[in-house]
Amino acid sequence: MGYYIGIDVGSVTTKLALIDEQGEMIWSTYLRTEGGPIEAIQKSFGQLSKQGYDIEKDIKGVGTTGSGRHLAATMVGADIIKNEITAHATAAKFVEPEVRTVIDIGGQDSKIIFIKNGVSVGFNMNSICAAGTGSFLDHQATRLGIPIEQFGEYALRSKSPVKISGRCGVFAESDLIHKQQLGYKKEDLVAGLCIALVGNYISNVARGKRIEPVTIFQGGVAANVGIRAAFEQKLGMSVLVPKYHSVMGAWGSALLAKQWKARVNESTKFRGIECISSYECTPKTFSCMDCSNNCEINELYIEDQLASRWGSRCGKWASLEKSSSDQEEIRDFPLKSGLEKQAVNYDL
Repeated sequence: MGYYIGIDVGSVTTKLALIDEQGEMIWSTYLRTEGGPIEAIQKSFGQLSKQGYDIEKDIKGVGTTGSGRHLAATMVGADIIKNEITAHATAAKFVEPEVRTVIDIGGQDSKIIFIKNGVSVGFNMNSICAAGTGSFLDHQATRLGIPIEQFGEYALRSKSPVKISGRCGVFAESDLIHKQQLGYKKEDLVAGLCIALVGNYISNVARGKRIEPVTIFQGGVAANVGIRAAFEQKLGMSVLVPKYHSVMGAWGSALLAKQWKARVNESTKFRGIECISSYECTPKTFSCMDCSNNCEINELYIEDQLASRWGSRCGKWASLEKSSSDQEEIRDFPLKSGLEKQAVNYDL
């Protein structure tokens, strides 16, 4: 037997998926990142170690994705690093080979992926407007006094949805507060908000491109049955929500690790479940101002040893062999502008 691990580290949540040789999900976890991606990754592996799986020696490959994919890759010893679009599309095609459109709404951004004949042919992202994302819905649910788990159910009970402006998150919230003050029922407010947010998605994310079946809805927001119903009403078609919709990015990165193993047949660089759960990681960053790029260089130290460095566009800081004294010398060298290079540490 062989197993593969996928990790998706986002700004709001961290997901981990364990799959078998057939690509099927064995186990997964979904945690709030809460501003601490290192702790969230370690907690995920801590949960995995308690499941009783005797898989340590049978891990064949590890993949990472998400905004924190480079950090996660260094921490765990990943074999492949891929962007979110590739990871989500890979998982969607595994779940439904005939998929043509992937609607993905996460904690802080939204994306749409177009697939033709099993190949991704385009995508759009919306990372500016928060309307419709998980964090926005969480905020509105709290303000209305509704558990987020019941938010969609309220929408389905509505008989007369209220018209809410969905041009952006600010307008949507402002209009929702105004309509609430007029005494509308919560279920009508929630239903109107779901319809408005779906309209916003189609306008600002799909941007006029045709959404064709089979359409898969994934990401944390796919758990909201009100949003799903609004999509089906607006598009005039059924929308498939996979069983593991909230961890599709992690699943996709695990599948990509499986593909990597089949292609190169190399040994994994995985550090080990118990090791990852216990060692100390310290991220640091500094700005290199030797040219107009002003690159922000990210470093990760594991047990006080520099393990990885990324963010250099020219490759100057790609080597791990530069000593700390070299770094201090470059940071302290005065530029013509009189600015000085400064090291900045972020406690994540």
